Amino acid sequence: QVQLVESGGGLVQAGGSLRLSCAASGDSFSSYAMGWFRQTPGKEREFVAAISWSGGGTDYADSVKGRFTITRDNAKNTAYLQMDTLRPEDTAVYYCAAEQSPPYYGRNYYSTVPNEYDYWGRGTQVTVSS
Repeated sequence: QVQLVESGGGLVQAGGSLRLSCAASGDSFSSYAMGWFRQTPGKEREFVAAISWSGGGTDYADSVKGRFTITRDNAKNTAYLQMDTLRPEDTAVYYCAAEQSPPYYGRNYYSTVPNEYDYWGRGTQVTVSS
């Protein structure tokens, strides 16, 4: 099992930046693909970014492409989401998630589908004021 704890959320003005962290404990972090998702009240959880266990494969939602960057440090058991040029529509609770990624999936495997992730953090609030 993996326990995930997000941090780094907060209130920021439009155009500003935040860096979210997702600290993992428990099972081997480097055997999991990691994803970031976000959710606002009354809406389904939506994909933001994902990264393979190796870091060699990444993907982003169109709405954040060019503004957000997902990275990971397997030595520190931590995944990150650097968010730049934030917009009011980025306001949401942000969740990190981990998906078991066996070697036969390949070093660049990741998923953009929430239901395919095995473990979730409790989320961190990001609020962008206009």
